Amino acid sequence: MVARIYRPAKTAMQSGKGKTVFWVIEHEPEAPKKVEPLMGYTSSSDMRAQVRLKFDSKEDAVRYAEANGIEYRVTEPKEQRRRPMAYSDNFKFDRKVPWTH
Repeated sequence: MVARIYRPAKTAMQSGKGKTVFWVIEHEPEAPKKVEPLMGYTSSSDMRAQVRLKFDSKEDAVRYAEANGIEYRVTEPKEQRRRPMAYSDNFKFDRKVPWTH
């Protein structure tokens, strides 16, 4: 079974970088999930899918995986390419594109 080592992205409800400073190890599922026909619950017999370990750095996560003989794949995070802009910049006098409704 292969484990994934990654740094989680921020949620859409966050404006800051909270909960994105750590690295996570998650095992990929071995078997697909099944839907229980009577109640409609989704279940799986794979117990490793429930384990999610957090580490302070990527090196700590890799070291843990190698020490325990876990096959792993590291996914590097994509950095945001965002230009900081204030709300008042929409109404600047020297704006390149005119602001109209």
